[in-house]
Amino acid sequence: MNASFLKTLGVLFLSSTMLSGCTFIFQSGRRSDMQKIEELSAQLDELTSVSKLLEERLSTEIKDKQVKLQMMEKGLVITVVGDLLFDSGKAKIRSEAHGILDKVARVLEENVPTLNVGIEGHTDNQPIRFSGWKSNWELSTSRALSVLHYLVNEKGISPDRLSAIGYGEYRPVASNDIKDGRQLNRRVEIVILPQVTKVKKSTKSQKSEVPRKEPLQNVK
Repeated sequence: MNASFLKTLGVLFLSSTMLSGCTFIFQSGRRSDMQKIEELSAQLDELTSVSKLLEERLSTEIKDKQVKLQMMEKGLVITVVGDLLFDSGKAKIRSEAHGILDKVARVLEENVPTLNVGIEGHTDNQPIRFSGWKSNWELSTSRALSVLHYLVNEKGISPDRLSAIGYGEYRPVASNDIKDGRQLNRRVEIVILPQVTKVKKSTKSQKSEVPRKEPLQNVK
């Protein structure tokens, strides 16, 4: 096993911790497996480069703790504080947040034009009282859709690249018992999703078949 192959496997191992739900089964000498390793390595390089670019363009917002960048299992996650994006109990994007979304949209369009993007809405666990939403699920979903529609209608991102989902209060990143924790939980995550093709397991037809032995006949 040469050094370049070992290096590639190292990249694969690191990448696999970032990509959720992707199971790879490798067989020695298979060309398709080597292609998967190369694809995964290229994905990691691309997302790392985009992360650095976003870090430069959003440096002020990151310093002010309005935005956070993370390389996670599901992809490159851009977390925007919900209180910056929306007024309490509302799903209309505040004009003050347009600048952040514009910077993100530019990178999505110019630097990763082939990658899909998931938009996730999250809330704290405070019950809905006065805003008219049925639950935090509806609020978080509407907020995610507001960001999606802004990227499509205002920034021209292709709609077939985007998806939106609301998690309500059920995926907190901090304690809801304190004010600062609830503020962190009110957020929207824009996730740049890697493109990974799963390697299928070998089927039974591909396995070597052992000839079946016929039972011995009684000889008289």
